[in-house]
Amino acid sequence: MTRVVVADDQTVVREGIVMLLGLLPGIEVVGAAADGEEAVRLVAEQGPEVVLMDLRMPRVDGVEATRRIRAEFPGTQVVVLTTYADDDSLFPALRAGARGYLTKDAGGEEIARVIADVTAGRAGLSPALQKRVLDALSAAGPREARQWKEGELPDGLTAREAEVLALVAEGLSNAEITARLHVSMATVKTHINNLFAKTGVRDRAQAVGYAYRNGIT
Repeated sequence: MTRVVVADDQTVVREGIVMLLGLLPGIEVVGAAADGEEAVRLVAEQGPEVVLMDLRMPRVDGVEATRRIRAEFPGTQVVVLTTYADDDSLFPALRAGARGYLTKDAGGEEIARVIADVTAGRAGLSPALQKRVLDALSAAGPREARQWKEGELPDGLTAREAEVLALVAEGLSNAEITARLHVSMATVKTHINNLFAKTGVRDRAQAVGYAYRNGIT
């Protein structure tokens, strides 16, 4: 069972979400909070795997609650469940550490899928939201455009791992990277596993963001 806390300041919405989650197999609601402060307290008490977090709440809003939960309880993933899908809501939530983002018109099947994604270490974003994130990163450009040399790379990356990371950031698949670098699939997978471990990213979407932030493009 995946243990979930629901945080929403509107009683009717909060109770509706709890009721919907109660109908989904493999999910157990272990708490419901009316604001971000209560959400953080419930996470401390219950240790859930996932919090479904509204953004606009009194006392402590969803972004700040997400930041606190991810800092204090890294084993708990946060999925934003909000009315708003604008950039001013999306990007602060992702920067605070949210691993998934849903709007409140999402159905039970979509909510269950995103909960499963984030508990498995994947990003719980729809393809449309993933595209917006990548478009924003591309528009911003790399923080520092440069040619990296061995020993100068962040987090102990090797030059080859940085090269593979740059190709991941271009959107190439493992098979395409294999063809580009003229190496085996096993070698590419080893480089990707190594660079994921060194940088702390958990999926390709996070790897893209890391590459752009560090100028590895």
